[in-house]
Amino acid sequence: MAHEEKKREARGILIVDDVEENRFVLRDIILDMGYLPILTENGVQALKMVERCHPQLIILDIAMPQMDGYEFCKIMKDNADTRDIPIVFISAFDNPADIVQGFTLGGEDYITKPFIPEVVKARVGMHLKLSKAKKDMVEINRQLQVSVNEQLKQMEIEKKDVIYALLRVAEECNGYNEAYTAKLGANCRILAEAMQLSATYGSLISDTYIDTIELTAPLCNLGYVAVPTDILQRKGELSAEEQALFAKHTVVGGDILKDIRQVRDFNNSLDIAEEIARYHHENWDGSGYPEGRKGEEIPLSAQIVGIISAYCTLTQDNGMDRRDALERMERDVGRRYKPELFDILRRIAKQLQ
Repeated sequence: MAHEEKKREARGILIVDDVEENRFVLRDIILDMGYLPILTENGVQALKMVERCHPQLIILDIAMPQMDGYEFCKIMKDNADTRDIPIVFISAFDNPADIVQGFTLGGEDYITKPFIPEVVKARVGMHLKLSKAKKDMVEINRQLQVSVNEQLKQMEIEKKDVIYALLRVAEECNGYNEAYTAKLGANCRILAEAMQLSATYGSLISDTYIDTIELTAPLCNLGYVAVPTDILQRKGELSAEEQALFAKHTVVGGDILKDIRQVRDFNNSLDIAEEIARYHHENWDGSGYPEGRKGEEIPLSAQIVGIISAYCTLTQDNGMDRRDALERMERDVGRRYKPELFDILRRIAKQLQ
């Protein structure tokens, strides 16, 4: 009863041979193994049968009319839907060249006539087990990939939760509201997307980089936590000592983000956030702080946030319209801003919020 149940559940084993006697001998062997034999006389019939039943394994004669075994095998192995079906060649020939050609075309094994039932059972059984093991491994890999993807997705959520918490701290320190931080991030994204289309920056800016800079740009002034409130809120000029204290916010913010990054892997999101916080007040000519970096020594992320932060300050805090803000910023091209970067900003200024 169990034997019959196994035959009903198993997919068939396709036997392709133009000699009726050979087909019947192989049929009896396959039945004795507990599998369902499917008999065809040539390659043309076999192709139609494969479409109908998608067999577990194919026992394939070489010398046949209409379509020989080699041609049939090539068709099977060229098709993504059938290339994984094991093919065991059978032939009365034992010429090594025939065997090599069969393996070259993708055949898994070779059995010579006359058939020895024990040999046929051993070869067929081995390749059925190998095929099942391969399918099981594919399924295990698929399930593992699903699990890994879920874990990565959860990790990304956790990372963003940390960044959002830091953003709330930055908003409190800066006196900014969510609308301002969203505007700063969105404008950084718009500029980065425009830069991605340019010959100069296209190879440097990926879609992931754009997403990251939009998310982390508002962390630029996280270091304000270390600056006294009266200095942050001062409308007039600061003394040299107060200015030095204020300038330390870049180092403090960068160090905070560096410490968090070292505790847990954040891919490159906090690397970029640290660059922004630490270097967004550096100037193109080297006159900025905290390290006096100049030119391309300044990370690109910090250049983007530096120029967008200046634009947002002029248009929101100082109440300038777009044209006046750009005219004011143009005075600092070559000193604070890289000329090519300002040119891109000016071209896409109408898209900025």
